[in-house]
Amino acid sequence: MPEMSVPLRLAIDGNEANLDRRVGSNTYAYQLLLALEKLTRSQAHIYQITVLLAGEPVADMPAPRVGWNYRVIRPRPAWTQWGLPLHLFLHQSHYDVFFTPGHYAPRWCSLPYISSVMDLAFLRYPELFRPRDLYQLQNWTRYSVAHAQKVVCISRFTKSEVEKFYHRDPQDLIVAYPGFAGKVLKLTANSQRQLLKDLHVKNNYFLYLGTLQPRKNIILMIDAFEKVIEKKKFKKYQLILAGKNGWLTDEIEHKIATSPASDQIVLTGFVSEQQKATLLLNATATLNLGIYEGFGIPPLESLAYGTLPIVANNTAMPEVVGTAGLSVNPYRVESVVKAMIVAANLDFKGKQKFFKLADRQVRKFSYQKAAKLVLRHLTDLVDLETNS
Repeated sequence: MPEMSVPLRLAIDGNEANLDRRVGSNTYAYQLLLALEKLTRSQAHIYQITVLLAGEPVADMPAPRVGWNYRVIRPRPAWTQWGLPLHLFLHQSHYDVFFTPGHYAPRWCSLPYISSVMDLAFLRYPELFRPRDLYQLQNWTRYSVAHAQKVVCISRFTKSEVEKFYHRDPQDLIVAYPGFAGKVLKLTANSQRQLLKDLHVKNNYFLYLGTLQPRKNIILMIDAFEKVIEKKKFKKYQLILAGKNGWLTDEIEHKIATSPASDQIVLTGFVSEQQKATLLLNATATLNLGIYEGFGIPPLESLAYGTLPIVANNTAMPEVVGTAGLSVNPYRVESVVKAMIVAANLDFKGKQKFFKLADRQVRKFSYQKAAKLVLRHLTDLVDLETNS
């Protein structure tokens, strides 16, 4: 951790983390906040951190303490466009630097700041987003990146995309990977059986974890599942789709409703941590076939729980799983079918080899590493501004 002669007064946008139910970018923001709080806890005299929010902090946000405080800023509507920039302008003498773990920095910012980018799928595949979301992602991300002193990217792939689309100097881009959050939950056999029963899981199954949305390639996933269960050995398998409905899901819902395998496709909705752990512990394999991913927390969770991930061979997926997974062409059904059958037929020796590779791969990623990296760059930025 960097040493400082005077306190670092850091303001953080905590809204992306301040939710009861977190997925994707919310999880990244929340876990990064937890790691930053833990990292600075013993040096409260050096790091004075204020987490800025549009509403009261939810129950599991880090507890306030000396050196770690929350401040609710109004108005809530158009928060990054009006409430936040006005607060920073009026209180700029209270802070040295600003950080947002999300895409949206203040519309104008009176402080030097570091912003973040998860992915740029909205530039590659604009047709897969709702018009309002697309407008915000395209326009708000552009100015956030353009005016940031540094930009946090969650993978080398995302870094390359920011370089390409926004023409940022690679020296200004920080790769701060997500990690596996927390510990593998230990659940009794009885509790697992009950949780699976509650989720209507009856047989062996393949698992998708994540929000239901077009770029997750769920329609091709279903096509592949239909072909797998045509084979006698796998005819009773289920496909579990565990996650909340996202946007533009009409085609996905129609596909499920009209599928000859519809009785074997289970939609669980959002799952709790215990439900997710149970699903991961008992799955034959997980499926992450998205056509565009900035990182991929679900396959990392799959590795942590010792379940083989089947992933698309594109974007950031190779960074996440390394050799500890099966890579497929996400545009070819037969490629996915072949991998699903390989996973279902994996013998004891193959499983033992996978466990070793998975453990090694998971250890490469941690939020503690990410927090240290972000904090170092925030500190360097303050030093640079002070000496300029």
